[in-house]
Amino acid sequence: MKHSTLLLTALLATGTLATATTAYAAPRVTPETATLSFDCGSYGSGTATLKATQDGTAATIEVSTEAIKAPIALSENSVESTLTLTRNGSGTTTFTGNANPAIPAGGAVSTGPLNGTVASGDSLEATSLTVVVFGVTAQCTATSPQNPGPFVF
Repeated sequence: MKHSTLLLTALLATGTLATATTAYAAPRVTPETATLSFDCGSYGSGTATLKATQDGTAATIEVSTEAIKAPIALSENSVESTLTLTRNGSGTTTFTGNANPAIPAGGAVSTGPLNGTVASGDSLEATSLTVVVFGVTAQCTATSPQNPGPFVF
């Protein structure tokens, strides 16, 4: 009898632990990665890859794009960026930051993480990207929808 009681207690504890682990799982954005095209005027045009992460209401998006090439070598954290996205098909939100890896002269611009705030169920799709390097601003406009679709938080 004691053996079966011990077994039952162990099974109940395991089930409680499994339920607790599931209940506290971190929110997850889908898709985690999306692509789209940007036209940056005289600075160029091309595809961009966006990678999103979420931690509660805080979210980040990293941007890597062939649309803008660094005219000279850029040191870490020297690119100021603002990514504008439509929120739930009507409003807009921005993700901002000045984090970037070192970028060699002629290299594709990568920026982020760009920081923003989200609510559960938000659907975000990029519409524009503003990049400022040494006081020079490149304004990029999305020329395609995100593929495979908007980020849903």
